[in-house]
Amino acid sequence: MSQLGNYHNLIITSHPGPSNIYILTLSSPPENRIDSAFAQEIIRALRAIETAIPAERPGAIITRGADAKFWSTGLDLDEAERRPSANNDGFYPLLATLLDLHVPTIALLNGHTFGGACPLALAHDYRIMNAERGFWCMPPVDLGLHFDGIGALLRTKLAPRTARKMLLEGHKWTGREACEDGIVDAVARPEDMVTEAVRLAEQLAPKASQSDSTLSQNPYTVALNSPCPSWMLDGTVKREKYIFIVRRDIS
Repeated sequence: MSQLGNYHNLIITSHPGPSNIYILTLSSPPENRIDSAFAQEIIRALRAIETAIPAERPGAIITRGADAKFWSTGLDLDEAERRPSANNDGFYPLLATLLDLHVPTIALLNGHTFGGACPLALAHDYRIMNAERGFWCMPPVDLGLHFDGIGALLRTKLAPRTARKMLLEGHKWTGREACEDGIVDAVARPEDMVTEAVRLAEQLAPKASQSDSTLSQNPYTVALNSPCPSWMLDGTVKREKYIFIVRRDIS
């Protein structure tokens, strides 16, 4: 897809048909950890796809992980430790971009979704999770870290009880449990995930031409106005402990 630009850690494919469905595959091994450069690359790809979809025409974007084990394990804490403001340059603009797109977005959570990947998935309009493998978990509470800014998005998109379990307990969900609690909209077997995502995208794509007029009243805009979470800006983040928790929970 050269007309959409060249990317180091992304693969863009278009699904055949009139619905203008694009699949954006995250391919930054081993775990699609998000640093500012990767976030900016995703933003560029999202905007390129949005521009490629003609005005008043259907369209939708699906994001997935290239590796069967991971969708993403969140933020690159090494970068956050070196440069505390890194997420202001990458992660937060990425969330804002997803919330602002004029086409429906679907996060196809084919593998583990941890830490900052949770609000990243929630910034999509819909989520489909692997029914057989992978966990959803935000572990910062286990580190004694704060997440006030990210909490705003979770509290806006999730039921209060579910947001509390995620933010205050660091609860870990399987795909089916996440669906029961309203975190994801559906689950699918690994071999059926792309088919289910495309099916949903085809249902949603015709709405794209009507969404521009409603985005200025996006119900999730409040999340964009929240303060930056201090756990992402703290240069003393305990990276090793975070990695241990992630490894423990996905093993």
